[in-house]
Amino acid sequence: MEINISQNVAILVDGNNIERSIHTLYKSDQIMINFDSLVPSLLQDRSLSRFIYFREGKRISSKLADRLQEKFHGSVQPCHKSADIPLTIKATQLASKVDTIIICSGDSDFVELVSHLKNEGVRVEICAVEQTLAGILKDEADYYHPISKDDCFNFPKSSRATAKVTESRMAKKTVKKTSKKITKKS
Repeated sequence: MEINISQNVAILVDGNNIERSIHTLYKSDQIMINFDSLVPSLLQDRSLSRFIYFREGKRISSKLADRLQEKFHGSVQPCHKSADIPLTIKATQLASKVDTIIICSGDSDFVELVSHLKNEGVRVEICAVEQTLAGILKDEADYYHPISKDDCFNFPKSSRATAKVTESRMAKKTVKKTSKKITKKS
């Protein structure tokens, strides 16, 4: 007998936390999460109700926002400061509308939220990088999904940005050579 699991899932991403975690772990700020492969593995044949990527600051990639909208009807939510409060508010708003909430963050600030959601009857899963995951958050969650290097990809700097860096380095070398020549003449 086959059992059909019908659950609605909301995925809420603390973008700054996840980005810092993978950048620290892999020692590169060019590493990005590959949501195209991560989201299906998180859902495990369940249906996606909401996908919201919370990110502090105004510099949010329009390519990321467009990609999340195209693939998952997701959105990017800019936050004034930390994503903690907006993510918490959205999670409590969604609690009566979904069966499971997956929080992509390893931040221990979400422990009380996880506890509250579970008391409301919502299954809560955490998705984070093991090395930066708060143990108390992992223990409070119903399930933990580790983010590994297989869930990431290297997003190289644009050739224009690389050219600017090269130009900047060449200009610094020129300034150093010129200042050495001036010093020798004095």
